[in-house]
Amino acid sequence: MLRRLSAFAPLFGMAASALWALASPGAVQAAPAAYRAAPCTGDFSGVAQKVECGFLIVDEARGANTGRRVVLPVAVVKALHPDPALPPVIYLHGGPGGSTIQSLARALRGPVGHELVAQDQDWIFFDQRGSKLAVPELDCGEADLNDAGPLSDAAADTLKACGERFAAVGVDLSRYNSAEVAQDVQDLRTALGIGRFDLFGVSYGTRVGFAVIAHAPQGVRAVVLDSVWPANIDWAVGGPQMISSAAKAIFARCEADPACHAAYPDPQADLDTVAAGFLAGPVTAQGRTYTASDLGGFLMDTIYDAEGARSLPRDVHAFASGDFSALNAQMAERSGYAEAQHLAFLCKERIPFEDEAKVTADPGDRIGQLTVASFRRYFNVCAAYPVGPADPVENQPVSSDIPTLFLSAQFDPGCPPELAKAAAARFSHGQFAMAPNTTHGVYRNSPCGRRVIRAFLANPNAQVDTTCFQREPASFTFATR
Repeated sequence: MLRRLSAFAPLFGMAASALWALASPGAVQAAPAAYRAAPCTGDFSGVAQKVECGFLIVDEARGANTGRRVVLPVAVVKALHPDPALPPVIYLHGGPGGSTIQSLARALRGPVGHELVAQDQDWIFFDQRGSKLAVPELDCGEADLNDAGPLSDAAADTLKACGERFAAVGVDLSRYNSAEVAQDVQDLRTALGIGRFDLFGVSYGTRVGFAVIAHAPQGVRAVVLDSVWPANIDWAVGGPQMISSAAKAIFARCEADPACHAAYPDPQADLDTVAAGFLAGPVTAQGRTYTASDLGGFLMDTIYDAEGARSLPRDVHAFASGDFSALNAQMAERSGYAEAQHLAFLCKERIPFEDEAKVTADPGDRIGQLTVASFRRYFNVCAAYPVGPADPVENQPVSSDIPTLFLSAQFDPGCPPELAKAAAARFSHGQFAMAPNTTHGVYRNSPCGRRVIRAFLANPNAQVDTTCFQREPASFTFATR
């Protein structure tokens, strides 16, 4: 039932049965958090930095003395040229339901590892409770879900049943959310003997970052929030409009680009035509049947991705010609989350503050209408998730005097720049910057973004120089073949 218990062992050299014993009721009574070093046995060949691995063991329910524990994989990437004046950075991955440990070696072999991570500061990565490689891993298997919500009624039923199964084996789903992860961060800090630290959150990791700032800021020196999702912003209400606006912004950029415009004269009209057909009912082509939610889910994932966004005019032009190859490829990969973890977070700290009736799109906005049904399915699924009552504080905007850098990508269907800019205004030492011609995850996609982050962390109290953004590509290069 609790999947991937064995996946932890190849990375950290410990038997899955031993890890499961640590997390099982009665195996360990409520106790202080503990950190255990373990060998890294993943493929870190070609990585310049030294990586030290282990796992953090914490109570699932702090103070409840249930005996259930949570095991979180940890990787400490040691700085190549350590500056003793700089504290370590704790990284918060996105999702909710994502992970970071499995993909860490690949990231360290690329520009992120060469230009940002662990150059002069240690960086600490961990998979949040419920995520992949954590124990328990709250994964539902094959259930079609992405940030636009459950992508079919069948998926919604599967996800509800999955939550019920986890609850039936004793998992307390009320303990898998940003407020709990904020305490995990403090337990990790204490277990590793860290005094001060910097915090780096990306995507939904920024929502977790806001929780650290609000609930457990001890020791935080500076914060970087990349692709920002503030605590008080609706997820489902307004989601269709954000996806539609991001798609239309890309199409407008295509129209202004001579090569893209010549190849695809009106991609927005192409998508409007295709969307009209999907909204009228399921579409069958080349032996497969597609729904409006399938197409809406495609837009969410595609615009998040740098290569996908550059290919969007080409892909919707192909759709208009009856070629759904790009949609098929996305559908094969669209459920990468630990789905019950994703839902435990959102059903506890976001969906209760929203109104399903307000999840709408303008009648003339066919692109927005594609995701209305999937976003609404969150409410049906969350009604079945035993996460306990929502705390109203989780719907409040966060303010702080901690030096914080807010970074946004120009094209982002889930974390648009205006959200970050508004959030930064509530921080007395907040700075906002937008990376032009960039998609979700500035630190991954922008060399200037990586330089700006390092400069900020070197001196968080100084005004960061963002002029390098003006020297990056002045255009959004589209795929035209």
